[in-house]
Amino acid sequence: MEREKIAVALRWTPEEGGVPRITAKGRGGLAERILAAARAHGVPVREDPALVRLLERLRPGAPIPTAAFAAVAEILVHLYRLDARLAARRAQGPTR
Repeated sequence: MEREKIAVALRWTPEEGGVPRITAKGRGGLAERILAAARAHGVPVREDPALVRLLERLRPGAPIPTAAFAAVAEILVHLYRLDARLAARRAQGPTR
């Protein structure tokens, strides 16, 4: 039996500082819509069942708990590296 899909969306920007916050969360169909919206807007999606179980208990707008800092920091490092690679490719111009 397949487990019910769960999604939690986070937001953090260097300009705002502070810790990442929960912006959306859902199960089942709502989780699918959150994931589809993220992919449609080019937002990377990461599967981490343990982290999702921890974060799904929080309400939208809540900061992530201290216990999640290391996992979320790892995700942010990955995203910044991905952004840097994409920016470098755009700077190189179109490839033929």
